[in-house]
Amino acid sequence: MLEVIRAHSKGWMAKLILTLITVPFALFGIDAYLKDAGAGASVAKVDGATISVQEYRNAMQSLRDRLQKENPKDVGALDSPEVKQSVLDRLINTRLLNAEVVHSNFKVTNEQLAQFITSLPEFQQGGKFSQEIYDKLLSQNQMTPSQFENKMRGELLLQQVRDGIPGLAFTSSAVENAVLNVEHQQREVSVAEIKTADFISQVKVDQSEVQAYYDKHKDKFKVPEQVKLEFVMMSANTLIPKMQTTEDEAKKFYNENAAKFQGNEQRHASHILIGVSAAASPEAKAEAKKKAEQVLAEVKKSPAKFAELAKKYSQDPGSAEKGGDLGTFARGSMVKPFEEAVFSMKPGDISGLVQSDFGYHIIKLTEIVGQGQGFDALKPQIRAELMYQKALAKFSEQAETFSAMVYEQSTSLQPAADAYGVPVQKTEWLSYADGAKFFKSDKLMTLVFTNEVLKDKRNTEAVEVSNNTLVSARVVDYKPSAPRSFDEVKGGIEDLLKIEKATKLAIDKGTSSLAELKDGKAAGGLDWIAPVTVDRKNAQGLTDLTMSNVFKIDTTKLPAYAGIADSKKGYLLIKVTAVQNKLADDEAKKAALLDLRTAIASEYSSAYIGALKANKKILVNTRLMMSDGAQAQ
Repeated sequence: MLEVIRAHSKGWMAKLILTLITVPFALFGIDAYLKDAGAGASVAKVDGATISVQEYRNAMQSLRDRLQKENPKDVGALDSPEVKQSVLDRLINTRLLNAEVVHSNFKVTNEQLAQFITSLPEFQQGGKFSQEIYDKLLSQNQMTPSQFENKMRGELLLQQVRDGIPGLAFTSSAVENAVLNVEHQQREVSVAEIKTADFISQVKVDQSEVQAYYDKHKDKFKVPEQVKLEFVMMSANTLIPKMQTTEDEAKKFYNENAAKFQGNEQRHASHILIGVSAAASPEAKAEAKKKAEQVLAEVKKSPAKFAELAKKYSQDPGSAEKGGDLGTFARGSMVKPFEEAVFSMKPGDISGLVQSDFGYHIIKLTEIVGQGQGFDALKPQIRAELMYQKALAKFSEQAETFSAMVYEQSTSLQPAADAYGVPVQKTEWLSYADGAKFFKSDKLMTLVFTNEVLKDKRNTEAVEVSNNTLVSARVVDYKPSAPRSFDEVKGGIEDLLKIEKATKLAIDKGTSSLAELKDGKAAGGLDWIAPVTVDRKNAQGLTDLTMSNVFKIDTTKLPAYAGIADSKKGYLLIKVTAVQNKLADDEAKKAALLDLRTAIASEYSSAYIGALKANKKILVNTRLMMSDGAQAQ
């Protein structure tokens, strides 16, 4: 199994090592490890084992850093619920696999672990494992050998599971060829529609039929029970105009949220790192600082040689070979001391010593990419944001007392309206469905139709109908459910019966035409569209109904036909006149076969994870996962 894992070391595992070793030196995402506020909260539980907010933050930040580096335009996608869910799913899957490793007693021997670690290129010098480089890199990343080796052992065990399950995937050559032939087949198709609408003029409906339908389906024609309501609404939005903000408050908010208002501004910088652990002794720190001061003196003396000096002195292996170049980055990508320094510099500036938990940095700002947004331009936006925040705080203060008042003084909404300066509003007649749509709340309308509110004329409890908006309602008038009269609905019934009869005629015409075509006869009155060549991914404008049936048709004999009754439109005839295989080329077939086998292996892995999930109790705090606080860095 270790050989299988080692075979992948240039792919997934190599990326893991680079993440563990290189990324911290490059200073991407270190904030995620330093901000622990609220980190103990649980965003999910897997059979009792928690996934903390901090783990979720770290995973989101890792993804953010990678996107920021590879394609900054994609960073906005991190706000989508799908991406957030996928990140949490990966953490859950890792928990499940870890439990399976223990349950199934997977093993990695000390010899296998040692062989793997000593073969990693990050620890090699001159083609051989270097104990000195190994110790140095672990020390700079604040990891002991036992911590790193335990980490690697755990990852190798997980890789055993990941590699083992897809390896079980098997399909015979006959099945593979059959799947490829169908999946990559092209068919020349034409369709003809026999439309219900074309038969409407041919049908007649007697009033006796309409009356009979009404008598049989009276329950369908009932007017639901209805109410007239009065209600009071308290919302944070209505409080905004009453809130005040000062210039100092706006400036403070701008300074504390600089990253939020940075626009598309990024910085391109290089650095020289003289590394020293935050846990190092005072003597070691003093020695590192002395060395950094000496290097800074050389840099100040010969600024043009910054790249040369970075290659010579920098202990950041991720950037030293590139002359200290860190590329471009936005706010939030670097540790705070580094970020504060680089975003206060002008192009061409060289900083003094900047200390972080990784040692001493000497920074050179190469250029500013994009443009930030100044305070004056953003002041109206910031003041609006502050007013909204104050309105939210005021709403939170008042929500509990508002709820208590409409409950305690339940025979009238006027006391609450007077106390909070909101009007008592009234509705027209509303059914349950109308009210749920009007208030955007099923809960409120459910309360309206309870005996306490409907018959006793009490206020409903205060219901949150949307974010930061409470509504309490009471019934002013009520109409019970009653059937509509025959005269009210007879026109609609007549139209319905006409469509039913016309549809039957269209389907009869379609089935008889299909029988004639299959017998080799010419079916008259059909308007075939011009043939189009389709495959499973390219419909060429054909409808979903057509595409869902066109590849089910037996094409042993061409032309081949099929017919589908459509209760809404009539009858659809499909004709296949030619079939060809897209994979005539051997190279294309090899590529398609590889895709097929990869897809099957992926299905095996997904099914395996699904089976593990089915046997475990998994609880997800969706609200916490989706909140900004769970991702804030």
